[in-house]
Amino acid sequence: MDANHYRLTSVWQLPAEPLGVYRILRDVEHYPRWWRQVRSVHRLTDHSGELVIRSALPYRIRLTVTEREQDTVALTLAAELTGDLVGWSRWTVHPEVTGSRVVFQEEVRPAKALMRRLAPVARPLFLANHAAMMRSGERGLRRLLTR
Repeated sequence: MDANHYRLTSVWQLPAEPLGVYRILRDVEHYPRWWRQVRSVHRLTDHSGELVIRSALPYRIRLTVTEREQDTVALTLAAELTGDLVGWSRWTVHPEVTGSRVVFQEEVRPAKALMRRLAPVARPLFLANHAAMMRSGERGLRRLLTR
């Protein structure tokens, strides 16, 4: 795999019933309320929107997210990503005895020229930044669910 290809997986354990978690994840427009790195969401169509994301590193990621799958039986959401990153992402919510296990998968390549040029040396920082953002998202969603 080259330095500009990212396959990312995060797993969240949440103390809430799966369908409720799924509904919150499906409501992308409200991510900024509970996920501080998602700075803004602007709806483009009924099935797409633009997200601006900023984590610890001093750059913003602007993405157009287009829905590809929304399955309320399998509790999966999948989207195509274009913009500063190109690829796809998927949420899957699994029932567990203690609530839900949420799996986030993403496969992307940076489209931003600076990110592509820096990848050979900055890849560990990009990965750490993504991991920190995902931990923050889990904490934010957990707070929302326990209110």
